[in-house]
Amino acid sequence: MPETAPLPTTERLLDLVESMAGQPILMLVDLVADRFISGSPKRISREAPVLILKFEGETFSPGGGANAVANVAALGGMPLPLGVVGRDTNGEQLLSTLQDAGVTTDGILVRDGYSTVTKTRILGGARHSIKQQIVRFDIEEQAELSDEECQAFEKQLERGQGKARVAVLSDYGYGAVQPGLMQKIRSALAPDGSVLCDSRHRLPDFVGLDGATPNEEEALALLATGTAEAAESALERGSELLEKLDARYLLITRGSYGMTLFEGRKSCHIPVHGTDQVADVTGAGDTVIGTFSLALAAGATPLEAALLANYAGGIVVMKLGTATLTPNELRDAVTSDTRLLRDLEWAKS
Repeated sequence: MPETAPLPTTERLLDLVESMAGQPILMLVDLVADRFISGSPKRISREAPVLILKFEGETFSPGGGANAVANVAALGGMPLPLGVVGRDTNGEQLLSTLQDAGVTTDGILVRDGYSTVTKTRILGGARHSIKQQIVRFDIEEQAELSDEECQAFEKQLERGQGKARVAVLSDYGYGAVQPGLMQKIRSALAPDGSVLCDSRHRLPDFVGLDGATPNEEEALALLATGTAEAAESALERGSELLEKLDARYLLITRGSYGMTLFEGRKSCHIPVHGTDQVADVTGAGDTVIGTFSLALAAGATPLEAALLANYAGGIVVMKLGTATLTPNELRDAVTSDTRLLRDLEWAKS
């Protein structure tokens, strides 16, 4: 981004929200099913010192990389997901939920003998109060791709050749997101396309991507700093992170402190949208990369895309569970919170 480039305006951000509609996003993701079981306290068990809840309800949501897919769809984009589910109840429900959201699931492989990754959260609280997570149990199984599955993904990429300008890799460590596929994905994009990555444990394995969205903890890990290091280490060494990843831009998410974007040798801090008294942070990172990618596909600069992702993240953390947002919610946030734009400035990093 040139030094003289104008900073974003409210009108420009609103135009980008409109332009998101129908934008295709190629997405290689670890698919997860999220279940939320809620109840109200009944009594302490006589069998053990544990709380007994009276069952009130259960909800199901796309989680992990599937949540990033769902967020792109909810904002009017056209996600083109590649991933793996099992031939089981959770896999069937996950596919059905995505299809109901208008997502084409032709690129999702159904594997026999594989248990779909599922995270079940037990929530408790008074009937009319906000429920709190009490415990979570996970069904986890590695989905390392076989040669046949890699070939199936490659064929799917060939069918969609040139449709998308942006690709997202959402790596939760379950095996479907293979670094070896990155070049095939880049080749499947339109000319000058961008590859973005959100990886929990192995972002350096995806060297050569265009952008990434790590949180502060992940950024510190990339710098190989100890836990005693101040969080500012990552923020002071953004250019070093970019060089390490051979990336063009890096968006570090910082919870209640907002986000910091690094591009070239410049950085720009974006304050958090809304309040730091959040309801639930589950899946907020998926919303961020989903919105960021869709904005880039619509023609946004990295800073414009980061601003929209920041607004989106601030909206979903005020919702319970694994959440998405609508274009109208994003528009309302942009128009109601203009303070984020007033104090923006680039700094040398």
